[in-house]
Amino acid sequence: MKAHDGMYIDGEWRPAAGADTIAVVNPADEQVIALVPAGTIEDVDAAVRAARTAFPAWAATPPAERAALIGALRDVLVARKDEIAATVTAELGSPLKFSQAVHVGAPIAVAGSYADLAASYAFEEKVGNSTVYLEPVGVVGAITPWNYPLHQIVAKVAPALAAGCTVVLKPAEDTPLTAQLFAEAVHEAGVPAGVFNLVTGLGPVAGQALVEHEGVDLVSFTGSTAVGRQIGATAGAAVKRVALELGGKSANVILPSADLAKAVNVGVANVMSNSGQTCSAWTRMLVHDAQYDEAVALAAEAAAKYGERIGPVVNAKQRERVLGYIEKGVAEGARLVAGGPESPRERGYYVSPTVFADVTPEMAVAQEEIFGPVLSVIRYEDEADALRIANGTVYGLAGAVWAGDEAEAVAFARRLDTGQVDINGGRFNPRAPFGGYKQSGVGRELGAHGLSEYLQTKSLQF
Repeated sequence: MKAHDGMYIDGEWRPAAGADTIAVVNPADEQVIALVPAGTIEDVDAAVRAARTAFPAWAATPPAERAALIGALRDVLVARKDEIAATVTAELGSPLKFSQAVHVGAPIAVAGSYADLAASYAFEEKVGNSTVYLEPVGVVGAITPWNYPLHQIVAKVAPALAAGCTVVLKPAEDTPLTAQLFAEAVHEAGVPAGVFNLVTGLGPVAGQALVEHEGVDLVSFTGSTAVGRQIGATAGAAVKRVALELGGKSANVILPSADLAKAVNVGVANVMSNSGQTCSAWTRMLVHDAQYDEAVALAAEAAAKYGERIGPVVNAKQRERVLGYIEKGVAEGARLVAGGPESPRERGYYVSPTVFADVTPEMAVAQEEIFGPVLSVIRYEDEADALRIANGTVYGLAGAVWAGDEAEAVAFARRLDTGQVDINGGRFNPRAPFGGYKQSGVGRELGAHGLSEYLQTKSLQF
Protein backbone atom coordinates (compact mmCIF):
# COMPACT_ATOMS: atom_id res chain seq x y z
CA MET A 1 0.00 0.00 0.00
CA LYS A 2 0.97 3.64 -0.38
CA ALA A 3 1.26 5.39 2.97
CA HIS A 4 -0.98 8.39 3.59
CA ASP A 5 0.78 11.63 4.49
CA GLY A 6 -2.19 12.93 6.46
CA MET A 7 -4.71 12.03 9.14
CA TYR A 8 -8.15 10.49 8.62
CA ILE A 9 -10.44 13.00 10.34
CA ASP A 10 -14.16 13.64 9.81
CA GLY A 11 -14.39 11.29 6.87
CA GLU A 12 -11.42 12.53 4.84
CA TRP A 13 -7.63 12.50 4.71
CA ARG A 14 -6.34 15.84 5.96
CA PRO A 15 -2.81 17.25 6.04
CA ALA A 16 -1.11 16.91 9.42
CA ALA A 17 -0.74 20.02 11.53
CA GLY A 18 3.04 19.59 11.75
CA ALA A 19 5.82 18.49 9.41
CA ASP A 20 7.41 15.78 11.58
CA THR A 21 7.23 12.19 10.39
CA ILE A 22 7.74 8.67 11.73
CA ALA A 23 9.83 6.17 9.77
CA VAL A 24 8.24 2.74 9.39
CA VAL A 25 10.95 0.06 9.36
CA ASN A 26 10.68 -3.52 8.11
CA PRO A 27 12.12 -5.52 11.03
CA ALA A 28 13.14 -8.39 8.75
CA ASP A 29 15.71 -6.32 6.81
CA GLU A 30 15.89 -3.03 8.77
CA GLN A 31 14.86 -0.98 5.71
CA VAL A 32 12.58 2.07 5.90
CA ILE A 33 9.43 1.25 3.96
CA ALA A 34 7.31 4.36 4.58
CA LEU A 35 6.97 7.67 6.38
CA VAL A 36 3.78 8.67 8.21
CA PRO A 37 2.95 11.95 9.95
CA ALA A 38 3.77 12.37 13.63
CA GLY A 39 0.56 13.77 15.04
CA THR A 40 0.44 16.78 17.33
CA ILE A 41 -1.93 18.09 19.97
CA GLU A 42 -3.65 20.04 17.18
CA ASP A 43 -4.28 16.87 15.16
CA VAL A 44 -5.72 15.09 18.19
CA ASP A 45 -7.92 18.06 19.03
CA ALA A 46 -9.33 18.15 15.48
CA ALA A 47 -10.04 14.40 15.58
CA VAL A 48 -11.75 14.57 18.98
CA ARG A 49 -13.86 17.52 17.89
CA ALA A 50 -14.96 15.60 14.81
CA ALA A 51 -15.85 12.57 16.93
CA ARG A 52 -17.75 14.76 19.40
CA THR A 53 -19.74 16.40 16.61
CA ALA A 54 -20.61 13.03 15.06
CA PHE A 55 -21.58 11.39 18.34
CA PRO A 56 -25.25 12.44 18.77
CA ALA A 57 -26.33 11.21 15.34
CA TRP A 58 -24.35 7.97 15.60
CA ALA A 59 -25.67 7.26 19.11
CA ALA A 60 -29.20 7.75 17.78
CA THR A 61 -28.63 5.40 14.82
CA PRO A 62 -30.69 2.22 15.31
CA PRO A 63 -28.52 -0.75 16.42
CA ALA A 64 -29.53 -2.71 13.32
CA GLU A 65 -28.09 0.03 11.09
CA ARG A 66 -24.88 0.15 13.14
CA ALA A 67 -24.70 -3.63 12.84
CA ALA A 68 -25.07 -3.45 9.06
CA LEU A 69 -22.20 -0.97 8.78
CA ILE A 70 -19.95 -3.13 10.98
CA GLY A 71 -20.86 -6.04 8.74
CA ALA A 72 -19.93 -3.97 5.69
CA LEU A 73 -16.61 -3.13 7.34
CA ARG A 74 -16.02 -6.82 7.91
CA ASP A 75 -16.72 -7.49 4.24
CA VAL A 76 -14.18 -4.87 3.15
CA LEU A 77 -11.56 -6.43 5.40
CA VAL A 78 -12.28 -9.79 3.80
CA ALA A 79 -11.98 -8.32 0.31
CA ARG A 80 -8.65 -6.68 1.17
CA LYS A 81 -7.26 -9.48 3.31
CA ASP A 82 -4.23 -10.19 1.12
CA GLU A 83 -3.19 -6.54 1.06
CA ILE A 84 -3.62 -6.28 4.82
CA ALA A 85 -1.60 -9.45 5.44
CA ALA A 86 1.24 -8.21 3.23
CA THR A 87 1.25 -4.90 5.09
CA VAL A 88 1.38 -6.56 8.50
CA THR A 89 4.26 -8.72 7.30
CA ALA A 90 6.12 -5.67 5.98
CA GLU A 91 5.87 -3.55 9.13
CA LEU A 92 5.76 -6.21 11.88
CA GLY A 93 7.88 -8.95 10.29
CA SER A 94 5.31 -11.67 10.83
CA PRO A 95 5.62 -14.63 8.41
CA LEU A 96 3.04 -14.19 5.66
CA LYS A 97 1.09 -17.37 6.43
CA PHE A 98 0.74 -16.29 10.07
CA SER A 99 -0.34 -12.82 8.97
CA GLN A 100 -3.02 -14.32 6.75
CA ALA A 101 -4.32 -16.82 9.30
CA VAL A 102 -4.08 -14.84 12.53
CA HIS A 103 -3.35 -11.15 11.96
CA VAL A 104 -6.17 -10.92 9.41
CA GLY A 105 -8.29 -13.98 10.18
CA ALA A 106 -8.88 -13.18 13.86
CA PRO A 107 -10.00 -9.55 13.44
CA ILE A 108 -12.33 -10.51 10.60
CA ALA A 109 -13.96 -13.01 12.96
CA VAL A 110 -14.18 -10.39 15.71
CA ALA A 111 -15.72 -7.81 13.38
CA GLY A 112 -18.29 -10.37 12.29
CA SER A 113 -19.12 -11.21 15.88
CA TYR A 114 -19.87 -7.56 16.65
CA ALA A 115 -21.98 -7.16 13.52
CA ASP A 116 -24.12 -10.01 14.87
CA LEU A 117 -24.07 -8.79 18.46
CA ALA A 118 -25.02 -5.19 17.66
CA ALA A 119 -28.15 -6.48 15.92
CA SER A 120 -29.23 -8.73 18.77
CA TYR A 121 -28.00 -7.05 21.97
CA ALA A 122 -30.60 -5.95 24.52
CA PHE A 123 -29.91 -2.24 24.93
CA GLU A 124 -32.89 -1.90 27.27
CA GLU A 125 -34.70 -4.10 29.77
CA LYS A 126 -37.58 -3.98 32.22
CA VAL A 127 -36.71 -4.35 35.92
CA GLY A 128 -39.85 -4.19 38.03
CA ASN A 129 -41.31 -0.70 37.69
CA SER A 130 -38.17 0.55 35.89
CA THR A 131 -36.82 0.60 32.36
CA VAL A 132 -33.04 0.29 32.19
CA TYR A 133 -31.26 1.67 29.14
CA LEU A 134 -27.69 0.89 28.11
CA GLU A 135 -26.37 3.95 26.30
CA PRO A 136 -23.04 4.74 24.60
CA VAL A 137 -20.36 6.29 26.79
CA GLY A 138 -19.42 8.92 24.20
CA VAL A 139 -16.10 9.58 22.49
CA VAL A 140 -13.54 6.79 22.84
CA GLY A 141 -9.80 7.38 22.69
CA ALA A 142 -8.34 4.06 21.51
CA ILE A 143 -4.59 3.48 21.83
CA THR A 144 -3.42 0.22 20.29
CA PRO A 145 -0.14 -1.74 20.30
CA TRP A 146 1.98 -3.11 17.49
CA ASN A 147 1.97 -6.83 18.29
CA TYR A 148 -1.44 -7.59 16.74
CA PRO A 149 -1.99 -4.35 14.84
CA LEU A 150 -5.34 -5.06 13.14
CA HIS A 151 -6.81 -7.35 15.79
CA GLN A 152 -6.25 -4.83 18.57
CA ILE A 153 -7.84 -2.07 16.50
CA VAL A 154 -10.92 -4.15 15.66
CA ALA A 155 -11.24 -5.40 19.25
CA LYS A 156 -11.70 -1.77 20.35
CA VAL A 157 -13.34 -0.04 17.41
CA ALA A 158 -15.96 -2.69 16.55
CA PRO A 159 -17.57 -2.83 20.04
CA ALA A 160 -17.32 0.94 20.41
CA LEU A 161 -19.21 1.42 17.14
CA ALA A 162 -21.70 -1.29 18.07
CA ALA A 163 -22.40 0.55 21.34
CA GLY A 164 -22.98 3.85 19.51
CA CYS A 165 -19.71 5.50 20.48
CA THR A 166 -17.44 7.46 18.17
CA VAL A 167 -13.70 6.81 18.10
CA VAL A 168 -10.32 8.46 17.76
CA LEU A 169 -7.59 5.88 17.17
CA LYS A 170 -3.90 6.39 17.94
CA PRO A 171 -2.09 3.26 16.71
CA ALA A 172 1.42 2.15 17.64
CA GLU A 173 4.14 4.02 15.78
CA ASP A 174 5.73 0.76 14.59
CA THR A 175 2.61 -0.41 12.71
CA PRO A 176 0.71 2.65 11.43
CA LEU A 177 0.26 1.34 7.88
CA THR A 178 -2.18 -1.34 9.00
CA ALA A 179 -4.15 1.36 10.82
CA GLN A 180 -4.28 3.47 7.67
CA LEU A 181 -5.61 0.47 5.75
CA PHE A 182 -8.28 0.05 8.41
CA ALA A 183 -9.27 3.70 8.02
CA GLU A 184 -9.60 3.13 4.26
CA ALA A 185 -11.82 0.13 5.00
CA VAL A 186 -14.01 2.18 7.35
CA HIS A 187 -14.43 4.80 4.64
CA GLU A 188 -15.20 2.22 1.96
CA ALA A 189 -17.78 0.56 4.22
CA GLY A 190 -19.72 3.84 4.43
CA VAL A 191 -19.30 4.61 8.14
CA PRO A 192 -20.46 8.23 8.58
CA ALA A 193 -17.88 11.01 8.73
CA GLY A 194 -16.46 11.66 12.19
CA VAL A 195 -17.56 8.34 13.65
CA PHE A 196 -14.05 6.94 13.23
CA ASN A 197 -10.91 9.08 13.14
CA LEU A 198 -7.21 8.21 12.90
CA VAL A 199 -4.21 10.13 14.20
CA THR A 200 -0.77 8.56 13.79
CA GLY A 201 1.94 9.72 16.16
CA LEU A 202 4.16 9.08 19.14
CA GLY A 203 2.77 7.91 22.45
CA PRO A 204 4.19 10.73 24.61
CA VAL A 205 2.77 13.33 22.22
CA ALA A 206 -0.36 12.16 20.38
CA GLY A 207 -1.20 9.40 22.84
CA GLN A 208 -0.84 11.66 25.85
CA ALA A 209 -2.90 14.39 24.19
CA LEU A 210 -5.68 11.89 23.53
CA VAL A 211 -5.71 10.65 27.13
CA GLU A 212 -5.78 14.19 28.51
CA HIS A 213 -8.34 15.64 26.09
CA GLU A 214 -11.47 16.81 27.89
CA GLY A 215 -13.60 15.72 24.93
CA VAL A 216 -12.68 12.03 25.40
CA ASP A 217 -15.06 10.10 27.66
CA LEU A 218 -13.29 6.74 27.77
CA VAL A 219 -9.70 5.67 27.08
CA SER A 220 -9.18 2.11 25.85
CA PHE A 221 -5.49 1.15 25.97
CA THR A 222 -3.56 -2.03 25.29
CA GLY A 223 0.12 -2.09 26.16
CA SER A 224 2.54 -2.29 29.05
CA THR A 225 1.47 -2.19 32.69
CA ALA A 226 3.80 0.77 33.29
CA VAL A 227 2.10 2.93 30.67
CA GLY A 228 -1.30 1.63 31.76
CA ARG A 229 -0.64 2.95 35.28
CA GLN A 230 0.11 6.41 33.89
CA ILE A 231 -3.02 6.42 31.74
CA GLY A 232 -5.13 5.19 34.65
CA ALA A 233 -3.79 7.96 36.89
CA THR A 234 -4.43 10.67 34.30
CA ALA A 235 -7.92 9.41 33.52
CA GLY A 236 -8.73 8.95 37.20
CA ALA A 237 -7.86 12.56 37.95
CA ALA A 238 -10.44 13.59 35.33
CA VAL A 239 -12.97 10.95 36.49
CA LYS A 240 -12.72 9.45 33.01
CA ARG A 241 -13.43 5.78 32.34
CA VAL A 242 -10.65 3.45 31.22
CA ALA A 243 -10.34 -0.04 29.78
CA LEU A 244 -6.79 -1.35 30.20
CA GLU A 245 -5.45 -4.58 28.72
CA LEU A 246 -1.92 -4.77 30.07
CA GLY A 247 0.99 -7.17 30.59
CA GLY A 248 1.08 -10.86 31.30
CA LYS A 249 3.32 -13.66 32.53
CA SER A 250 1.10 -16.63 31.90
CA ALA A 251 1.55 -20.11 33.33
CA ASN A 252 1.15 -23.31 31.34
CA VAL A 253 0.44 -25.87 34.08
CA ILE A 254 0.96 -29.48 33.02
CA LEU A 255 -0.55 -31.81 35.60
CA PRO A 256 0.92 -35.35 35.91
CA SER A 257 -2.08 -36.98 34.21
CA ALA A 258 -1.73 -34.89 31.05
CA ASP A 259 -0.43 -35.97 27.66
CA LEU A 260 3.04 -34.55 28.30
CA ALA A 261 4.29 -34.48 24.73
CA LYS A 262 1.17 -32.71 23.43
CA ALA A 263 1.15 -30.21 26.29
CA VAL A 264 4.82 -29.35 25.82
CA ASN A 265 4.65 -29.07 22.03
CA VAL A 266 1.53 -26.90 22.05
CA GLY A 267 3.04 -24.83 24.86
CA VAL A 268 6.23 -24.17 22.91
CA ALA A 269 4.22 -23.31 19.78
CA ASN A 270 2.18 -20.83 21.84
CA VAL A 271 5.31 -19.02 23.03
CA MET A 272 7.00 -18.96 19.62
CA SER A 273 3.84 -17.72 17.89
CA ASN A 274 4.22 -14.10 16.74
CA SER A 275 7.88 -14.31 17.85
CA GLY A 276 6.75 -14.38 21.48
CA GLN A 277 5.17 -10.93 21.16
CA THR A 278 1.87 -11.93 22.75
CA CYS A 279 0.78 -10.65 26.15
CA SER A 280 -1.09 -13.89 26.82
CA ALA A 281 1.77 -16.23 25.79
CA TRP A 282 2.34 -19.11 28.23
CA THR A 283 5.94 -18.17 28.98
CA ARG A 284 6.14 -20.19 32.23
CA MET A 285 5.79 -23.95 31.76
CA LEU A 286 5.13 -25.69 35.10
CA VAL A 287 6.00 -29.40 35.17
CA HIS A 288 5.92 -31.99 37.98
CA ASP A 289 9.28 -33.19 39.37
CA ALA A 290 8.77 -36.71 38.04
CA GLN A 291 8.31 -35.49 34.45
CA TYR A 292 10.63 -32.50 34.49
CA ASP A 293 13.66 -33.87 32.63
CA GLU A 294 11.51 -35.36 29.88
CA ALA A 295 9.58 -32.09 29.51
CA VAL A 296 12.80 -30.07 29.23
CA ALA A 297 14.11 -32.38 26.49
CA LEU A 298 10.82 -32.16 24.61
CA ALA A 299 10.73 -28.36 24.91
CA ALA A 300 14.30 -27.98 23.65
CA GLU A 301 13.58 -30.23 20.70
CA ALA A 302 10.36 -28.39 19.85
CA ALA A 303 11.96 -24.93 20.10
CA ALA A 304 14.79 -25.93 17.76
CA LYS A 305 12.24 -26.50 15.00
CA TYR A 306 11.20 -22.84 15.08
CA GLY A 307 14.63 -21.43 14.27
CA GLU A 308 13.82 -20.64 10.63
CA ARG A 309 10.05 -20.39 11.04
CA ILE A 310 9.52 -17.37 13.27
CA GLY A 311 9.89 -13.77 12.23
CA PRO A 312 11.90 -11.02 13.91
CA VAL A 313 10.79 -8.99 16.89
CA VAL A 314 9.40 -5.59 16.00
CA ASN A 315 12.42 -3.28 16.38
CA ALA A 316 16.00 -2.96 17.60
CA LYS A 317 14.95 -1.76 21.05
CA GLN A 318 12.72 -4.78 21.53
CA ARG A 319 15.48 -7.14 20.41
CA GLU A 320 17.89 -5.62 22.93
CA ARG A 321 15.27 -5.95 25.65
CA VAL A 322 14.72 -9.65 24.92
CA LEU A 323 18.45 -10.40 24.64
CA GLY A 324 18.98 -8.58 27.93
CA TYR A 325 16.52 -10.90 29.65
CA ILE A 326 18.22 -13.95 28.16
CA GLU A 327 21.56 -12.74 29.52
CA LYS A 328 19.94 -12.04 32.88
CA GLY A 329 18.50 -15.55 32.99
CA VAL A 330 21.94 -17.05 32.46
CA ALA A 331 23.43 -14.73 35.11
CA GLU A 332 20.77 -15.77 37.64
CA GLY A 333 21.58 -19.45 37.15
CA ALA A 334 18.98 -20.69 34.69
CA ARG A 335 20.23 -23.32 32.22
CA LEU A 336 19.97 -22.67 28.49
CA VAL A 337 18.74 -25.76 26.64
CA ALA A 338 17.81 -24.02 23.37
CA GLY A 339 18.69 -20.70 21.79
CA GLY A 340 20.57 -17.97 23.60
CA PRO A 341 21.67 -14.36 23.20
CA GLU A 342 23.58 -14.83 19.92
CA SER A 343 21.86 -13.25 16.91
CA PRO A 344 20.75 -15.95 14.44
CA ARG A 345 21.00 -13.66 11.37
CA GLU A 346 23.20 -10.82 10.18
CA ARG A 347 20.29 -8.51 9.35
CA GLY A 348 16.89 -8.09 10.91
CA TYR A 349 15.78 -8.00 14.52
CA TYR A 350 15.79 -11.76 15.03
CA VAL A 351 16.02 -13.62 18.35
CA SER A 352 16.71 -17.35 18.58
CA PRO A 353 13.86 -19.42 20.04
CA THR A 354 15.09 -19.85 23.61
CA VAL A 355 14.25 -22.30 26.39
CA PHE A 356 15.50 -22.07 29.97
CA ALA A 357 15.52 -25.00 32.38
CA ASP A 358 16.20 -24.96 36.13
CA VAL A 359 14.25 -21.72 36.45
CA THR A 360 13.13 -20.81 39.95
CA PRO A 361 9.98 -18.75 40.52
CA GLU A 362 11.79 -15.66 41.80
CA MET A 363 14.05 -15.21 38.75
CA ALA A 364 13.44 -12.25 36.46
CA VAL A 365 12.71 -14.55 33.51
CA ALA A 366 9.92 -16.12 35.60
CA GLN A 367 8.50 -12.86 36.93
CA GLU A 368 8.81 -10.16 34.28
CA GLU A 369 7.20 -9.88 30.85
CA ILE A 370 9.90 -10.45 28.21
CA PHE A 371 7.77 -10.21 25.05
CA GLY A 372 9.98 -12.41 22.95
CA PRO A 373 10.44 -16.11 22.03
CA VAL A 374 11.67 -17.14 25.48
CA LEU A 375 10.23 -19.98 27.58
CA SER A 376 11.03 -20.83 31.21
CA VAL A 377 10.46 -24.41 32.40
CA ILE A 378 9.76 -24.53 36.15
CA ARG A 379 9.43 -27.62 38.32
CA TYR A 380 6.80 -28.10 41.00
CA GLU A 381 6.37 -30.69 43.78
CA ASP A 382 2.58 -31.04 44.00
CA GLU A 383 -0.62 -29.23 43.02
CA ALA A 384 -0.41 -26.78 45.90
CA ASP A 385 3.12 -25.87 44.84
CA ALA A 386 2.03 -25.51 41.20
CA LEU A 387 -0.83 -23.20 42.21
CA ARG A 388 1.49 -21.07 44.35
CA ILE A 389 3.96 -20.66 41.48
CA ALA A 390 1.28 -20.03 38.86
CA ASN A 391 -0.35 -17.30 40.96
CA GLY A 392 2.97 -15.92 42.18
CA THR A 393 3.31 -12.91 39.88
CA VAL A 394 1.74 -9.46 39.68
CA TYR A 395 0.03 -10.53 36.46
CA GLY A 396 -3.11 -12.56 35.75
CA LEU A 397 -3.96 -12.26 32.08
CA ALA A 398 -4.09 -15.80 30.68
CA GLY A 399 -2.85 -19.34 31.15
CA ALA A 400 -3.34 -22.98 30.35
CA VAL A 401 -3.99 -26.19 32.27
CA TRP A 402 -3.47 -29.72 30.95
CA ALA A 403 -4.76 -32.92 32.56
CA GLY A 404 -5.91 -36.37 31.51
CA ASP A 405 -9.39 -35.58 32.80
CA GLU A 406 -11.06 -32.32 31.80
CA ALA A 407 -12.76 -31.95 35.19
CA GLU A 408 -9.35 -32.15 36.89
CA ALA A 409 -8.03 -29.36 34.67
CA VAL A 410 -11.11 -27.21 35.26
CA ALA A 411 -10.84 -27.63 39.04
CA PHE A 412 -7.26 -26.36 38.92
CA ALA A 413 -8.09 -23.55 36.50
CA ARG A 414 -10.85 -22.25 38.81
CA ARG A 415 -8.17 -21.56 41.44
CA LEU A 416 -5.94 -19.54 39.11
CA ASP A 417 -5.88 -15.75 39.51
CA THR A 418 -6.21 -15.41 35.76
CA GLY A 419 -8.74 -13.90 33.37
CA GLN A 420 -8.62 -16.55 30.65
CA VAL A 421 -7.46 -20.18 30.81
CA ASP A 422 -7.18 -22.67 27.96
CA ILE A 423 -8.16 -26.20 28.99
CA ASN A 424 -6.19 -28.94 27.20
CA GLY A 425 -5.46 -26.63 24.28
CA GLY A 426 -8.82 -24.89 23.99
CA ARG A 427 -9.35 -22.81 20.84
CA PHE A 428 -9.67 -19.04 20.48
CA ASN A 429 -13.26 -17.86 20.83
CA PRO A 430 -13.96 -14.35 19.48
CA ARG A 431 -17.12 -14.13 21.60
CA ALA A 432 -15.48 -14.98 24.94
CA PRO A 433 -14.22 -12.17 27.19
CA PHE A 434 -10.47 -11.49 27.27
CA GLY A 435 -8.74 -9.53 30.02
CA GLY A 436 -6.80 -9.89 33.21
CA TYR A 437 -6.70 -10.00 36.98
CA LYS A 438 -4.31 -7.95 39.13
CA GLN A 439 -1.88 -5.77 37.18
CA SER A 440 -2.91 -7.30 33.85
CA GLY A 441 -5.62 -4.73 33.47
CA VAL A 442 -9.11 -3.40 34.00
CA GLY A 443 -12.10 -4.48 31.95
CA ARG A 444 -12.63 -7.02 29.19
CA GLU A 445 -12.49 -7.18 25.41
CA LEU A 446 -14.44 -9.33 22.91
CA GLY A 447 -18.02 -10.54 22.97
CA ALA A 448 -20.82 -9.06 25.04
CA HIS A 449 -18.42 -8.28 27.90
CA GLY A 450 -16.32 -6.22 25.51
CA LEU A 451 -19.38 -4.36 24.27
CA SER A 452 -20.43 -3.49 27.82
CA GLU A 453 -17.18 -1.56 28.36
CA TYR A 454 -18.51 1.11 26.00
CA LEU A 455 -21.97 1.43 27.57
CA GLN A 456 -23.32 3.35 30.55
CA THR A 457 -26.52 2.67 32.43
CA LYS A 458 -29.63 4.83 32.83
CA SER A 459 -32.78 3.76 34.65
CA LEU A 460 -36.24 5.32 34.46
CA GLN A 461 -38.68 4.67 37.30
CA PHE A 462 -42.45 4.50 36.63
